[in-house]
Formats: sequence, structure tokens, C-alpha cells
Amino acid sequence: MAQVLVVDDEVKLGKLVAEALELDGHEVARVTGGRAALVELARRGFDVVLTDLRMPEVDGLEVLKAARALPTPPEVVMMTAHGSAENAVAAMKAGAADYLTKPFAMDEVRLRVRRLAEQRAAETKSERLVRQLTPTLVAESPRMKQALASARQVAASDASVVLLGESGTGKSQLARLIHYSSKRAAGPLVEVHCAALPETLLEGELFGHEKGAFTGATERKAGHLAAADGGTLFLDEIGEVTPATQVKLLRFLQEREFVPLGSTQARKVDVRVIAATNRDLVAAVREGRFREDFYYRLNVFGIEVPPLRERKEDLVPLAHAFLSRRGLPPAKLSKEAEARLLAHTWPGNVRELENALERALILSGDGDIQAEHLGAGGPSLSRGGGRAVRAADVLGEGFNLDAFERELLYAALERAGGNKTAAAKLLGITRRRLYSRLQSLGEKVTDPEGD
Repeated sequence: MAQVLVVDDEVKLGKLVAEALELDGHEVARVTGGRAALVELARRGFDVVLTDLRMPEVDGLEVLKAARALPTPPEVVMMTAHGSAENAVAAMKAGAADYLTKPFAMDEVRLRVRRLAEQRAAETKSERLVRQLTPTLVAESPRMKQALASARQVAASDASVVLLGESGTGKSQLARLIHYSSKRAAGPLVEVHCAALPETLLEGELFGHEKGAFTGATERKAGHLAAADGGTLFLDEIGEVTPATQVKLLRFLQEREFVPLGSTQARKVDVRVIAATNRDLVAAVREGRFREDFYYRLNVFGIEVPPLRERKEDLVPLAHAFLSRRGLPPAKLSKEAEARLLAHTWPGNVRELENALERALILSGDGDIQAEHLGAGGPSLSRGGGRAVRAADVLGEGFNLDAFERELLYAALERAGGNKTAAAKLLGITRRRLYSRLQSLGEKVTDPEGD
């Protein structure tokens, strides 16, 4: 049960309260004054504090103030024989969870403490669950701290959220943080990767379908929106959704209802929507690739997740967290290896960091991870901070230069959000050469600038 501190200069009453709470299995410490309470609060942690308001030297408000200033503050219940409205308001404004007016029944004390203990246990369980489900959300840098603070702030509401950031920055982790920190935490979290499905399949997966709605629909399917009822639907890579599907999602956001494929009956569900993208949605709206009305309905609250190169303070803590999850101490990562990590620009962000560390663990064996384990062969971290991939590493049986080049060009375009100038810069070539290479591979492209 709970760890409880009882503070009252009336020794007899304090003893009766402590004994009543011990009947419920709480572990109770009892002191007879505010000064002793401050000592006890500094010495150990408590879940609930019951304190008298009026005491000599150090009163209950001072005890409340000290308790609320702790890193993990306990819930405080104020006890007073002077039950004026002013006293109650002052205590509640200062952060008290509840108050009791003397004389009170012991059953009432037990009930109040039991409720607070259950509430605290539920919050602790939720926080532990969030930590387990979002292991890579490390925030030592100001920008990442701001992103996490914004996520926790919006979690209390039902507002739609858009998470903006490059691939591999942890947007899906942030979506889980929002869900499990919200009042929907007990409901389902349904994650859909929009780019992984063609338009025809995505629509059926999202909205469901009736039997015979299309070729191959041999049975009725509820769909992801129905599955997320009472919880959260996370739409990853929302920038890849076609205008036709955008219209249907817009209707859902406006009306909170949708029509499954092959049906004429609208279905209402209670679903909060969180979306994520590595695209510039404002540019997509300007270019007509993303509906403006859908954008504004979706982007009620936007959170930008910074790339790893802009949050260097998080690099080493992320690496230590990665090692900790495998039961390894931070010392496993040598200072030279830390320096190599800090020198790299991490275009693949946290995902790339984890892959590099996984490989380094294999190479280092029982020894510490050294700098060379982060740069020997295969995809490696260069000393200058860039990615150093050797040509010999990609050659092998079945290698096709045209296919490799096409994949490389489109990877750059995807990383650049479709911006060809930025994609050319990533490849270290001119914009004209990018167009030339695409055309040589049989792609139909035109250069609007004619270069």
C-alpha cells in the first residue's frame, strides 16, 4: 500500500490516525511537529502526507510547501480544527490534494487516503508503462525537452496532433507518449504506416469494408478506425495519403463518423488522431498535393521533433540508454567512441544510432566499444562526421548499378521531401545532373527552370 506521514502536535489524535491507516496496510510514520516533518520528508519518500494546519514554529502550510518542492512530491491532506473557507482555499491553492475539518471520522480519513493511494499507484503504473514503451525518448537538449513538454501538455486534451520531423527521430515514440499519458491510456493505440500500403488497400484498412465491397473482399472487416474506438489512431507518414483518402479522413475529423467501403451506413467512433510526417506539409498544401482544409483540421497542435544532429546533448545519454536496456553499464562505451559519435551528423537519426551501436556491440565482444568499432567496414561513421560507405562494400553477386543508382536517387528525394535542389545537395551533385541521371534511368522528369 502507501507510504504515509502523519503530522500533528496533538499526540493522541496523531496516534489514532496512524493506527487507523495501518489497519488498511499502509506503512505509517508519525511525527508531532512541523520541524520534525521537514526532517522526515528530506530523509525518505512518501506517497501521502496528512498534516495539521496550525502548529507552533513550522505550520502545515510550510510542510505542504516543502512536500510539493520534492522531486517526487507526495499528495498532501490538510487537517484543521479551524475549518474556515479561507484556510481551505489557501491550502488548495498551495497544492493540497484535500482537507479534513476536525473533528472527523476515522473511516473518512481512511477513505481519503485510500483514494489518493490508488490514484498515485495508477499514475506510477502509467509512468512506468510510458518509460517501457518509449525507451528512446531521451531529452537533455532544450529542443527535445520542449518537444516532450508539448507532448505531455497536449496529452490531457483530445486535440488532433501532427508530429513533424525527419525519419528516425522518434515520432512514433512521441505518439505513444501522448497516448499513454492521456485519459485514453486504457484504450487501444492503433498504428498505421500510410506509406506501406497502396491507396486501394489503405482505404479499406482504415475505414473497413463490407463483404463483396471489392474483388477479394470475402468477408466483412471493421477497419483501423473502428479498432481504435475509445483510444488513439496514429497515422504515420500522413504526407503520403492521396487526396481521395484525405477527403474521407477530413469528414471523420469534422463529423467523427465514417462510412465503410460497400456500406451506406455511417458509423460513429470516439477516436483521437495523431499523425506524423517527414514531409513539409505547408509546401505540399501550396503545391496542391495536400488539402488545405484537411491540413488545418489535422494540425490542431503541431510538435516538431528535432533531428539528432541538432540535439547533440542527447547523443551520449541515448547511447547509454541503449546499453542499459541490454544490461550493460555506460562504461562499455569508451571516451574515444563517444567522441566518434559526437563527430557524426546522423542523417538516419536515432534509428541509425541504434544500428551503429548494435553493430559495435558485436564487434567489441566482451571488451569496451572503441572508436574503430563504429567505423570498421560496412556502413560506418567517418571521422569528419559524414557517412563513409566504401564502394567495395556494396559490390556482390547480383549487384545492378542502374537499380542501385535509382534507389539512391529516390532515397535522396524522399529524405529531401521531394525538393530536388535539396536532394542534389545530399548527393553532392548539381541539380542539373540530378535531372540528367533520372532521365538516363528512364524516368520522366522535366526541369521547370530549364537547367
